[in-house]
Amino acid sequence: MKEKITITIIHEKIRTGHRISMLALYDYPLAVLAEQAGVDAIIVGDSVAMNVYGYPDTLQADMEMMIRHTQAVRRGAPDVFLIGDMPYMSYQNVETAIHNAGRFIREGNADAVKLEGGRSVLETVQALVSASIPVVGHLGLLPQSAALAGGFKAQGREAESAMDIVDQAKILEQAGICMLILECVPPNVSETIAKRTSVPVIGIGSGPACHGQVQIIYDILGLYPRPTAKFVHKYAELAPPIIDAIKTYISDLDTGKYPTPEHCYRMKPGEEEEFQRRLA
Repeated sequence: MKEKITITIIHEKIRTGHRISMLALYDYPLAVLAEQAGVDAIIVGDSVAMNVYGYPDTLQADMEMMIRHTQAVRRGAPDVFLIGDMPYMSYQNVETAIHNAGRFIREGNADAVKLEGGRSVLETVQALVSASIPVVGHLGLLPQSAALAGGFKAQGREAESAMDIVDQAKILEQAGICMLILECVPPNVSETIAKRTSVPVIGIGSGPACHGQVQIIYDILGLYPRPTAKFVHKYAELAPPIIDAIKTYISDLDTGKYPTPEHCYRMKPGEEEEFQRRLA
């Protein structure tokens, strides 16, 4: 029987020199495959709004969307460490945050919730931890507030902003987070945070010094024929064979190659004659 991944096991993996593998994905079939491949953690990101529903940003994700996808992923991957991503406007005050985070744990069967920000969400993080809800922090590029930061840009590239990210990481650690995601910060900044905090640090576009990495599964599989971020490494190019398979399907329909008798169901013995008799 496969061992359920917990935050304790994640700490032990890091202690023994292993890197933590995390994927962002949103559905049952890919969750099944990810768990079979041995991934440690899955985050059901609010990026589902872009990658599944075709919105231009993450702001269109809401709680109903996130809970539904978290449930599907948990059914497909019962043993991974599962993180539910708190969507835009779902944690604007402590009461709302506790209610919505509780839904991820109770209804989505998630192991933790993630929310963006440092000082701005400190009170909320403390309240969630006090309510026995594990929290994953998120610093650096914050997609939900990208407009305020001037767009989707790397963060911490100046000494002052780099120190601010380090300070906020310490603040979140003291507030009780169980894990920290760093998005698009320089490698030396993430290395500093990994050394100066006791929580697992997961990078996305933040260099190799992090304890683990998270990538969107569609990006690393090359499922979309579209530009990807600088930090994405495509481990497969699945879009072309998928397109080719669909083209072959269309061609087989036109030429009569599909369906054939082997794809058809037959009437029970003697029933076809009775059917013809009744038709007559």
